[in-house]
Formats: sequence, C-alpha cells, structure tokens
Amino acid sequence: MRSKATAIEKYIFLNALSERNQRLFYRTMIDHVEEIMPLVYTPTVGEACKEFAHIFRKPQGFYITPEDRGEMAAIFGNWPEQDIRVIVVTDGERILGLGDLGANGMGISIGKVMLYVACAGINPAQCMPVMLDVGTNNQAIREDPLYLGYPHARVDDETYHALVDEFVQAVQLRFPKALIQFEDFLTPHAFEFLERYGGQVRCFNDDIQGTAAVTLAGIYSSCRITGKQFPDLKIMFLGTGSAAGGIAELVTDAFCAAGLSRQQAQRRLWFVDRKGLVTAAHQNIKPRIKPYAHEHAPCTFVDAIKVIKPDVLIGATGVAGTFDEAVVSAMAAVNERPVIIALSNPTSHTECTAEQAYCWSNGRVIFASGSPFAPVWFGDRLYKPGQGNNAYIFPGIGLGVYASSARLITQSMFLAAAEVLAGIVTEQEIAAGAIYPTLNRVREVSHAIAVAVCRIAVQECLAEAALPENLESYVKSLMYEPDY
Repeated sequence: MRSKATAIEKYIFLNALSERNQRLFYRTMIDHVEEIMPLVYTPTVGEACKEFAHIFRKPQGFYITPEDRGEMAAIFGNWPEQDIRVIVVTDGERILGLGDLGANGMGISIGKVMLYVACAGINPAQCMPVMLDVGTNNQAIREDPLYLGYPHARVDDETYHALVDEFVQAVQLRFPKALIQFEDFLTPHAFEFLERYGGQVRCFNDDIQGTAAVTLAGIYSSCRITGKQFPDLKIMFLGTGSAAGGIAELVTDAFCAAGLSRQQAQRRLWFVDRKGLVTAAHQNIKPRIKPYAHEHAPCTFVDAIKVIKPDVLIGATGVAGTFDEAVVSAMAAVNERPVIIALSNPTSHTECTAEQAYCWSNGRVIFASGSPFAPVWFGDRLYKPGQGNNAYIFPGIGLGVYASSARLITQSMFLAAAEVLAGIVTEQEIAAGAIYPTLNRVREVSHAIAVAVCRIAVQECLAEAALPENLESYVKSLMYEPDY
C-alpha cells in the first residue's frame, strides 16, 4: 500500500484487498487505523466518490432504483447474508461538501461499513451498504458514459418519499434486527426522515446526531484545558445546515442536563450565515435554527465574535477558508484559549487548516477538524490537532444497539456517547492540547460507548435482548476480531 504514489491509488488497492482477503484487510486496518482510515474514508473517500465510476472494480453494496418500487422486500432476498444488523444508506444528493454525486455516493456507504467493522467489531457479514439511486441532477455525472447509476434526473418528491417509505418498511420485513444509518441526505430530507422514522424503527442520521455527539465531546474536553465550566460557555456556529442544527440540539440537551432551563440553554447558542449574525429579525429562518435567532442588532461575522465573545466557534459550512485570519484573530482577542472546531469535509472544504489556526492565534488555539491534519510546528512547539471524527461515535452506537437489540435509538444515547468519549481523553492528551483520544484507541472508545448504550436501552425499556450483568465482557465477546 505504501508503495502507491497517491491516496486514490491506495484507496483502490485497499478496496481490492478487502475483496480478495477480507480478514487481512481488516487486520491491517485495525493495526494501522490512523494511517488507513483517511484512505478508506474522509478525506480520500471524497475523491473516490467523484471518480467512483472510473475506479469501479466490483459491486460492494446494494443498489435500489425507482424501477424496484413495489419489489424491495423481494429483491432484498437476493443479498447473500440474511442476519443484517447494520445498514448504511445514502441517496447521494449531498455527499460530504461535494453536492449531488448520484450513485457515485455508494463510496460513502461502503466506507462507513468499513468503519463499523474496524472501529467497533461489527461482523462484516452483518453490514450492508445501500445506495438509494433515485437519479442525479448533476448533468456531467449523469452523461458520463461510465456512470453506473440510474441515468435520469432525480425523481419527483412523491415518488422519492414513496421509495424511502418502502425501503424502511422492506428493511423491517427482511432484516428486522438491523439499524438504519441515514447518510449524506440533503438537510431538509435528513431532518424529515429522522423525525418520521426515529420514533418507529431503529435508525439515526450520522450527519446530524453522530456529528453532534463528537462535537459535544470535544467541547466537554476543551473545558479541561480552558478551565471554564461547561454550563457557562457561549457557542457560535457558522452554517445552518443539518450538522450545525444537530449539534445545537444536542448541546442544548447537554446544557439542560447541566442545570440550565431550555430557554437559558438556547440563549447560549448563536448562529451566523452568509448574511451575518442570525437574529430574530431575519426572514425565512430554518425551523431548527429559530430557537437560536435572538434579539440583536445586525452585524457581520467578525463583529458578532467581538460583541458576543463566544468561547467556542464551530464551522459546518462546507466552504473552504471561511475561518480567515480576521475570524481566528477575533476569537483569540476575546479568549485566552479560543476553541475552534472546523468540521467540514473533505480537507479541501475545511473552514481553515490547522496551520492557519495555530499561526493566526499565536499558538493559543484549541483546534479540531473534521478531516485529519498533520502535526504543526509553531515556534518551538509541535501541535497535534485533534480530529472530530464521527468514527468515534457511530460504530459504538451501532455496537450497543446490536448488543441490546434496542428498538429505537434515542438522543440520550448520543449524549452518553459524548460523555464517554470526553472521559476517555487522558491527562497526557489534554496536556498536549488534544480534545480527542488518538484514533488507535477507537475500538476501546466504541466498546465503552456500546456498554453505555446498552445501559440506556435497559433504563428506557428499549432493550429486546436479555443482557447479562457483566456488560463489558458481553459486549467484548460480540466484537469481530480478524485474527490469524
């Protein structure tokens, strides 16, 4: 693998290895997770999805098109495994920060399944990547002669919703113990499906809930460095999409758990969009953002930082360079140790780089990002930026749901996951300015989260499995180990 010259060549090699020798692939990935995760998932998976039809070798997932309407339950019977516990599904409309990639988005579902196996030990035979291929409005991709997808524009809303409904129902019929992870859906659809199905079947949306939990964990950890109390924090978001909305809702719940009223909690969160600070006077505020649109005079992004003085700045825009020098300098001016979390993926779309954050804050920033960055020398010190990687959260959630057979996946499970992740960060890592543990401890993190999820499933009367007293040993016994 290391002999390959580019990341995309390494991605192709690793996918070929997973097909040729699955045990060896996962043994290698587990043993070298920090090196290989960025190759099978972000940031390389973004490039892989753009080129998916051109680097395709062999099908690795299940494709559903509008022509399968009325037959999904039957065609699921064609999948070679029947005890499916994890399904990752996308419709390819909002892949990372890259937009509508149609059926090329299958690369996302495949990559997430690999993380479930490597990071939490879900057996690969029990995982299923699914592409809900309802067409694409990306004309260049659709007209590519090598394109593998349904070669039409996206279907109308009525057909689309009927297909999603049938998909969810077919999963309940064919794979009744499976959880469904919705991945990279357009923001309105992401929230809509979470509301529609979240109280009916075991499902969640990683872009909303997984991102929220990993970000909340980073905020918790940052308090150990800054010395600030979590309930006292003010948090500002750049971006009003599904990730930012999901984080705000989970942080609000965390503030409430810490003793604040819901109104007090919401007052501590502020949003900025391309027009500046989102206030109560704004027109057409998204319903999810409305509770955080407070009475305030209009102002620009930088002026909002100067006036509101947020302790934490979170970027979820998908737009590169939006945390420029003026923004980082403003955060450093109002905080001794500013906390900046630039979540957007892939690396080419991140709000700022780690090097920029350290340089513009004179080395005082506590920085984390959605994509990995190499260590940065600033002055005479080496900084190791943290990665707010959802792989710390969703595999453990999946393992906990698998172990407990929880009927539903609740917000309290994600709150617990954030607390567990923050608690696993060692004093040595905190001393080094890290707000996340090293990725080579991700299976330890997933195991601990799974145990916490099992306990919540029992507390909330959601567990359908009979769980033993020693949950730690039981969960460990379920984890797939590709040993030789």
